[in-house]
Order: sequence, then structure tokens, then C-alpha cells
Amino acid sequence: MNNDKGRILLSVTDWEPENWRAAFAKVAPDRPVVLAPDHPGDETIHYALVWKQKPGSLANLPNLKAIFSLGAGVDHIFHDPHIPDVPIVRIVSDDLSMRMSEYVVWQVLDHHRLGPRYRRQQQNRIWLEDRRQPAANEVTVGILGLGVLGRDAAEKLLALGFRVTGWSRRPHQMDGVETFHGRQGLGDFLAGADILVCLLPLTQETKGILSMSMFARLKQEGPLGAPVLINAGRGGLQNEADILAALDRGLLSAASLDVFEKEPLPADSPLWSHPKVTVTPHAAASSAPGALVPLILQQIEAHERGEPLTNLVDRSAQY
Repeated sequence: MNNDKGRILLSVTDWEPENWRAAFAKVAPDRPVVLAPDHPGDETIHYALVWKQKPGSLANLPNLKAIFSLGAGVDHIFHDPHIPDVPIVRIVSDDLSMRMSEYVVWQVLDHHRLGPRYRRQQQNRIWLEDRRQPAANEVTVGILGLGVLGRDAAEKLLALGFRVTGWSRRPHQMDGVETFHGRQGLGDFLAGADILVCLLPLTQETKGILSMSMFARLKQEGPLGAPVLINAGRGGLQNEADILAALDRGLLSAASLDVFEKEPLPADSPLWSHPKVTVTPHAAASSAPGALVPLILQQIEAHERGEPLTNLVDRSAQY
């Protein structure tokens, strides 16, 4: 590959950029990767790889051909009011899907098999003989969001015997999964969920969707008692005050949260110490440079051959 095909701009915050540069150097040592343009109007930059890029960092790049999100979501890109009018590409990889499915299955199984309860009993040295636990096929896991990640998680849960339902903005069909869509389908979907898993993208329509109005529509007398919430999507999807209130009122029996309204989660947040909350530090599906860089490079090379980019973001929907 010749350098006259253009340089790649790596524009990230909160991440170590050298890990990504090292991954590119390993698979494409002759492809220059830079952390900033040489000057405004830099014509040598043809592609941008971003994670929470600084506003304006992609402006004034006249030969920019595409923007690649380095994370599963793309909402972080749209915080920049100066995004160039070029294609935006989502990352879709088996590695990322598997990591997210591992997290979802882990948390579903933990609540299904009463993990939080047994950890409390161990801490207090309590032995109880009540061993009644529902079978997986008695429990319905409802997945909010049936994109690539949601569908992969659904497949893994089906293999374990859980009943799985799914909700999405537009109609989707999936073998073994009862699907719902749109506003008209949300109520029936919520009414059947024992464990609610949120993998939605963050958009203007979904911001704050995990709120009291939603929790009040969930089934309250399921095999696990009150329903469980698992959010591994985006922190902006949840109203944390409402989650705490729903837990205290018994509308939710537990919550596993990997993402938060403000990250890092402030030390004074009551979520840290709430007995019904499991906190993980936005670690459900970390982007691994070694797994993702070859996929990005394949897209770039295909695009330079005149082939269309795949996994494009719909700017109007913002996902």
C-alpha cells in the first residue's frame, strides 16, 4: 500500500492512542497514522478513527473520505457540531459481539441463579436450605435493541434455554425470539420481561428511556419476583434517580449497570453502595485494537478499490 493513498487520523480521548498505532504498525507498517493534522486544511488525511474526538478536530480536512467509530456506539461522534459530511462507519466484529454477549450472559445467569443473594449470605455466614430456583425456560429475557449485539446475545441466551423476546424501533424477525417493534409494541414487550437487557443505541429518541415510566410497565410477579435491569448500552439511556427509586419501591429487584450518566461514576454516587446494584466500569465490550484494526484496514482498502463501505451510520437516526 502506498503512502500517497493518504494518512489516517487517530482522534481519541480517554483511550491510549499508542495501542491503536501499534496495532496499525503491525498489520500495515507503511500506512501513516497521526494524532493530529499537520495544519488546518491538511490534504494528506483521508480517513479518521475516532472515539469521543474533540469538537472540531475533524474539520478542515478537504480530502477526508470516511470516519470510523472505534467503539460499538456512534453517539460520541455526534457530540461534535463540526462533523464533516462524509460516511460514518460503525464497528461490527465477532470479537466485540462475543465480549458483549459474554457480559449479558454473565449478568443474566448471575441474577437467574441468585448470585447477589448468595454473596450476601456468604458475607454474613448465613446458610439457607431454600434452594428453589426457576428453570431457564421459565424466565423471559427481554432485549431492548436487536442490532448486531442484541441478536448475538439473544442467540447465546436461547442456547441456554431462556425464553427470549426482543424490541426494536423497526420490525425484525429472529428464529426462536418473539419480536416487538415501535411504540405500539413496547408495552407488550415490557409486560413479559423478567430480565430486561438494554443494548439500544443512544439517540434523541432513546435518551433517558430507562425511567420510571418504563419500569412501571414491567411484569411484577415473575419467577424471579420483580424484574431485573441490565444496561450495557449507553449511560445516557438511563435515569439513575429513577433506577434507585424503582429498586427502593420494589419495581425492580436488582440492576446490573455497566454504563452511567457520568463516567467515571462519581465516588459519591449511591449506586456504588446500593445493595441491589452491580456496578462494572464500562467494561462489557472493550474495543481490542488487535481485533478491530484489521477489519478497519479491510474496509479502507476495499474503499480505495472503489468498493462501497459497509455498516454505515444513518445520520438521521444517529446509529
